[in-house]
Amino acid sequence: MSIDVGILGGTGAVGQRFIQLLDGHPEFELAVITASDESAGKSYREAAKWRIDSPIPESVGDITVRATDPSDVPDDVDLLFSSLPSGIAAEVEPRFTEAGYVVSSNSSNARMADDVPLVIPEVNGDHLDLIEVQRDERGWDGALVKNPNCSTITMVPTLAALDRFGLNRVHVATLQAVSGAGYSGVTSMEIIDNVIPHIGGEESKMETESRKLLGTFDGSEIDHHDVDVSASCNRVPTLDGHLENVWADTEETATPEDARDAFRDAPTLDLPSAPDPLIEVFEDDDRPQPRLDRTLGGGMQVAVGGVQDTPAGVQYNCLAHNTIRGAAGASLLNGELLAREGWV
Repeated sequence: MSIDVGILGGTGAVGQRFIQLLDGHPEFELAVITASDESAGKSYREAAKWRIDSPIPESVGDITVRATDPSDVPDDVDLLFSSLPSGIAAEVEPRFTEAGYVVSSNSSNARMADDVPLVIPEVNGDHLDLIEVQRDERGWDGALVKNPNCSTITMVPTLAALDRFGLNRVHVATLQAVSGAGYSGVTSMEIIDNVIPHIGGEESKMETESRKLLGTFDGSEIDHHDVDVSASCNRVPTLDGHLENVWADTEETATPEDARDAFRDAPTLDLPSAPDPLIEVFEDDDRPQPRLDRTLGGGMQVAVGGVQDTPAGVQYNCLAHNTIRGAAGASLLNGELLAREGWV
């Protein structure tokens, strides 16, 4: 049986990715799309300025957009995906969880809250058990689950693979695509023939979210990993795909081949959106590249290449599609895990 799902904030860039990824989904049926009051009451085709490089699914164009309010969403919708701006999400998402909805959110608010699971299913799916703590502490019937920042989710699966050697310290320099800032986030005059060596708040997200994701759940709270992470985040004139240069210092010596084997051994899951393998390993030093490799595994794989040893560990490059694996696809995968584990 299919599960009825909805999208909160379905007309924006990430909301459109949700709609694209839900089209033909084997387990989820899109039943509700919400947006701003200005869009409510219009058909989706009228409300959304469609920017995805495939047509609006026929089943979606005539759906009437609803207001983003629990009273406008039917009770039989089991799972909501949120792509709301974080300021709005901070106010709206708790109203939905209080009303009993399970919300799988891509929005950045509450990611570091002690009782909110921040999840990459292949890395720390057991952190969903924090939902019980969340419900006890907040008195919610529903639940709120987050996926991490798009740059964090590119790097952390590789760090989880390397943690078999013990992670001491990680340095990362990112080359992030303009789509990560939203359609109007970076003007053409800013980014053409240019690199912007700062993305507000991005460094701190990578440094804190990584430690939570790599941490362990002891039944009542997350014990964050003690790895020291430092990030430098840069916006580059690439449309999609975040490329990252990573230096990982390890407790045990790891050769480049050891590291590549660890990446290849990264676990995958039996979920519709989970790629197999999770990490695609390139032997070539000049891969991965955004234009060539961002759509591997339907945009859900992490690609790694250029693995070298350093005096303290290994250095490598990693890449993921920032609006699929790094946003809508990540939240969708969390939703699939929530359903498989019986939270929905």
